[in-house]
Parts: sequence; structure tokens; C-alpha cells
Amino acid sequence: MDLTKYIRNVPNFPKPGILFRDITPLLASPEAFRECIRRMADQFRAAGVNAVLAAEARGFIFAAPLALELNARFIPVRKPGKLPFDTHAFHYELEYGTDTLEMHVDAVGQGDRVLLVDDLLATGGTIEACARLAQNSGAEVVGCVFAIELAFLKGRQRLSPIPCYSLIEYHSEEP
Repeated sequence: MDLTKYIRNVPNFPKPGILFRDITPLLASPEAFRECIRRMADQFRAAGVNAVLAAEARGFIFAAPLALELNARFIPVRKPGKLPFDTHAFHYELEYGTDTLEMHVDAVGQGDRVLLVDDLLATGGTIEACARLAQNSGAEVVGCVFAIELAFLKGRQRLSPIPCYSLIEYHSEEP
């Protein structure tokens, strides 16, 4: 199945000059979404993953069914103040400012083998913050998986040496 047929290109969103890769057609097709989750899982079935971690919000869409497919826990990572229990925080730099993500203190720890998931890899800042949260808690990050990668933004390099797998790669902003 060619999953690229289920990605809609939206020019000039969220601002002029940006070509947005819209996943909603993929999510609207049970067959395509199921195939997406299956392919993501196949890359890491033998990795001993016991926790699947993702940042809100679109990462949750892929991580929850992937965790079920891998018989692993789903670990939500959220913006400050959104989780109800004690949290670890990680502050990170963005192109124009800073941001913070939080995870429950008891979410992962020593001996956990964590897979990081997001819908899209661009510059890698958010997923790198997720990796640091997991690693700072003593877990081993065994890989990262994405539905889409904007390879021309080189986010994968930022995550090195963590293995990364993407189902769909775009090598330019061209449709």
C-alpha cells in the first residue's frame, strides 16, 4: 500500500511559504492507518520494547495503537501542568524561544526499553526532548518511529545515534 496517497499537501499553512503534510486522510482510512501502525511495529517487534512514549497531541494518535500492537505501555508526554501526578520536566530550545515537556516520575525507569513515536520528524526538537526525559529517568531509548519525515530539515541527525525509522520521507518542500 502506497501510504503517500493518504497524505494531503496543504500549501501556505500554517503560514505563507509552508507546505503542510496533512495526515488526516491517512487517519480517515482504517486500512491505511492499520497498515501504518503495522509497519511501525514491524520495525521494532524484536527490540524488546516495553514502553511507547509520545508527546501530545498528534504523537498520541500513533503511539497508543502502536503500544497495543507491541504489547507495551503507552507513556504520554505533555506540556507543563497537564499531568496529574509528580513529573520530571525537560526544558529545550526552539528556533525562537524555549519550551518544556513533562512526564510522570514513575512512567519509565532503569531497565525499560522505550520506543519514541511522533507523526512527523522535522527539526527533531520535540522528539529529542522526549528522548532526554526517558534517558534522564534511566530508560534506554531503542528507537524512534515516524509516519512522515521531512528529511531536508535533518532532524534525524539531531537524534543520532538513536535509530530512526520513517514510513514516508520527503526530501524537499516540493509536493
